[in-house]
Amino acid sequence: MKHDDAPALPTAADFPALWPVPTRWEDNDHYGHVNNVTYYSYFDTAVNGWLIATTGTDIRDLPAIGVVAETSCKYVSELTFPDRLQVGLSIEKLGTRSIVYALAIFRENDDALELAALGRFVHVYVDAKTRRPVPIPAEIRSAATLLVTPDAV
Repeated sequence: MKHDDAPALPTAADFPALWPVPTRWEDNDHYGHVNNVTYYSYFDTAVNGWLIATTGTDIRDLPAIGVVAETSCKYVSELTFPDRLQVGLSIEKLGTRSIVYALAIFRENDDALELAALGRFVHVYVDAKTRRPVPIPAEIRSAATLLVTPDAV
């Protein structure tokens, strides 16, 4: 049930970047749809794939790495193999040592993108060796600014 005062769900146009992620045969569970935990894999793949492509570097080789400190997902509609997906990426908050991503999974349907899930993903940057918090690497920060939306903090 949708209330008139409920906020409108985002569309693909609300995200500065879209990253393609295919479903795989193994993503379907016994019930015939993509299992809930797989959505988190789609988020992780999109964020890190986009960062690698945008920075032009293998982010795993930087002296600081982004570790996941928090995730969430709101499921909107079912996905199943062989759906083709686009993950919308935006930044809700760009801090000194962390990035809060606002994400969405869209199913390709002919020329339309249909919302399937909304997500939140928090990367905290730590020294690759000591695992102590450090500032976001310059390469990551520069790329991340491209995803900051007008209402970001």
